[in-house]
Amino acid sequence: MNNISHQQHVSAMIKMSWLTLMVWLGIITTSVSAEDSELSLSDRWQVHGFAAVGMVKTDHSSYINDTNKLSFKLTEIGLSSRFKINNALSLAGQVVYLDVDNRYAKGTRVDYAFLDWHPNLFENANWSFKAQFGRVKNNHWLYSGARDVPHTRLTTILPQSVYFDGFRDVALGSDGVALQVDHLSTLGTWQIKWSYGKSPINDAQRDRLFSPLATGTLSQDYTHQMSVYFAPNNTNVEVGISLLDSDFSYAANVAGNDPFVNGTATSQRIMLHGQYFAENWELAAELMRERGVFKDALFAGFNADQYGDGGYLQGRYLFTPQHSVIARIDFYDMNEDDRSGSRIPLQTQGVVPEYFSYMDQATFGWQWRIAEQWQLQTDVHLIKGAGRLTPILFPDPVLNPNKYWTMWSMQLMYWF
Repeated sequence: MNNISHQQHVSAMIKMSWLTLMVWLGIITTSVSAEDSELSLSDRWQVHGFAAVGMVKTDHSSYINDTNKLSFKLTEIGLSSRFKINNALSLAGQVVYLDVDNRYAKGTRVDYAFLDWHPNLFENANWSFKAQFGRVKNNHWLYSGARDVPHTRLTTILPQSVYFDGFRDVALGSDGVALQVDHLSTLGTWQIKWSYGKSPINDAQRDRLFSPLATGTLSQDYTHQMSVYFAPNNTNVEVGISLLDSDFSYAANVAGNDPFVNGTATSQRIMLHGQYFAENWELAAELMRERGVFKDALFAGFNADQYGDGGYLQGRYLFTPQHSVIARIDFYDMNEDDRSGSRIPLQTQGVVPEYFSYMDQATFGWQWRIAEQWQLQTDVHLIKGAGRLTPILFPDPVLNPNKYWTMWSMQLMYWF
């Protein structure tokens, strides 16, 4: 089967799966509504939302904007809902609007929308299972399930080594399936997660991930993830490991004067996770090693296969329930065989400086819980390198002329 017919077959299968899911959902909804008629509307339906506004400024960087002027584009608005069909089934979804300058594509998007199934499969209460179908969230990393909600993040900007803003929409969730098994053993609590799917990529996201010169179609073929977490009994410790494998493809727009050609890319990642909670303080750390394989796309015959790594160590101290401070060290190297980036100027005839191969930063933050549903937080970032700026394959040394740069932000948020 050739690539085109294979893609058409996969597309047809996905459409048929969604149609089958909707039909079964309709049958289930009709059948359970009678047996669960005692549930009130307030028991069935929950609605939550948030709104955040703020200001941010960078120095010698295009991370926020191209002028380095104070920006008030730090707007995040979201509305989430969950509808309980019965004790085992529910529907959940979230829509957000983002306007944060260069960090994300401006506009509205559906972060997740899935059928949540919690069947009682085990007679032993120490075991539990759940499955999600639809646009499911990536819950494999420590903060991947919280990066879309401002007041659940400890800092406005998450550590870029792991939570790269350029991949926010792709990494947040996928159209597919997610499974989770929890087990309370004599040693502690185990949590095993698995997911498979693909994320849609629009033109604005293509420009950030690939190049603003591209006129073709960038697609994620699939993303396959698994994670295992363990929390020992009588401790405040949780550790975990996660794996990711994902393929991308680029279909050039020959009729649209596309400077690129058809190509593929593979992203693979292994991560270690750990966190510790005490009465007034907490620690969190994540380490990752990732592989990037590129074929064609830039030009026919282009091939690249390299390993990078990074991670962060973060501490938080609560002075009072209303006030806390955060400190974090974050590091990232794009190529473990060239951590200093000395090869980049040679490969680009001196156009791209070496500091585009890494990005290390120190972050200091403060959170103030003003009221029950109001919070103000500010971050200061001291940064060396530009390896996590977009577009990835076409760095801009004109807008990012310095190895060292800074960023400051303040954000006010409300939720209900």
